[in-house]
Amino acid sequence: MTSQNLFSNLGKSRIFKNRSVLVSDFVPLTLPHRENEITRLAQIMSPALNGTRPNNIFMYGLTGTGKTAVAKYVSNMLTDEANRRGSPATVIYVNARKDDTSYRIITQIGRLLDLKLPFTGLSVAEVYSRVVSRIDKRGGMIIITIDEIDNLIRESNLNLLYKLSRINSDLRNAQVSLIGITNDARVLEVLDPRVKSSLGEEEIVFAPYNAEQLRDILHARVHDAFVEDSLEDDVVPYVASLAAKDHGDARKAVDLLRKAGEVAERLNSNRVTIDHVKQALSEIEVDTTLEIVTKLPLHSKLVLASALELQNKKEIVVTGDIYTGYIMLCKKTGLEPLTSRRVSEILNELDMVGIISTKILNRGRFGRTKRVVLNIKPTNILEALKKDDALKIM
Repeated sequence: MTSQNLFSNLGKSRIFKNRSVLVSDFVPLTLPHRENEITRLAQIMSPALNGTRPNNIFMYGLTGTGKTAVAKYVSNMLTDEANRRGSPATVIYVNARKDDTSYRIITQIGRLLDLKLPFTGLSVAEVYSRVVSRIDKRGGMIIITIDEIDNLIRESNLNLLYKLSRINSDLRNAQVSLIGITNDARVLEVLDPRVKSSLGEEEIVFAPYNAEQLRDILHARVHDAFVEDSLEDDVVPYVASLAAKDHGDARKAVDLLRKAGEVAERLNSNRVTIDHVKQALSEIEVDTTLEIVTKLPLHSKLVLASALELQNKKEIVVTGDIYTGYIMLCKKTGLEPLTSRRVSEILNELDMVGIISTKILNRGRFGRTKRVVLNIKPTNILEALKKDDALKIM
């Protein structure tokens, strides 16, 4: 087969009209069921157009509730209006999970302000000083949006967060406002009271979407994303119902709809069906598990492996049993086991990324412990663990 024949029919989709409408960072022209949050954010940010510093804002809500989309949507509108008025207001966006160290975050802020900075070689303090000088030279209002700001609320990054919360004391000719976006409403609880009061001047809470709202969100994208009549009528309601059960996650709903279209395309089908959605869901679960688990440190994998083995043997799995199983796995692999306290921290980390769920159990005079439940299919976890040569023992 020639290369011309190989590619002659590729790229001509019978399913997708515009696949980019269904990618996670796409900001649609309309955001159904977030009108109140859009209006509230716009009201808080609007003083920037007149050269007045808006209050700092914290935006809370579970994953896929529209926080990032609303922030980008309103920021784009403010930028357009600032350009129309000739107002010196600038909005920049960084993601604290993607740029996951103090150096990367402050360097990214600087680059978005057209400041040339090296990838390495400077201290955080030096980069911060250069960014402050750049902001003061530009003047006007700068609004810095920090998505997944909870990644900054770690001991290694707290100093930068403190500096950013007090940055206006270092400025003469400019002002800065901060927008923090987080999935965890508890993040402010661990902060120094001075930082907490500064960052949380305004708060916007995003409730999960219900199935009906998710249907509206998906229908809003279907027209632009898919070729006409390429989806069976029950596909969108089905995808919406699945996402509604998963904490109303619109992002997962959109991803699942796109993946179902790709499955249909791969199978050379003219229409997306519920069977394609089911296959897409299975593939997403495997892909997500593989991505998360394969990137875990070895000891975290061993803790997870211990929980996995116990789930096959016991109805209720608790942390003490997991630690015992973990020690046995360490002996098999020739590793020195971590302390029970560190293993407890690892379980908390696995809980945070959604691999497991934990619940406090009160055992009366025997004290309290945590019950651990796997959130992902055991077969998917096992497949991901076996990617590590050190775990071929399983």
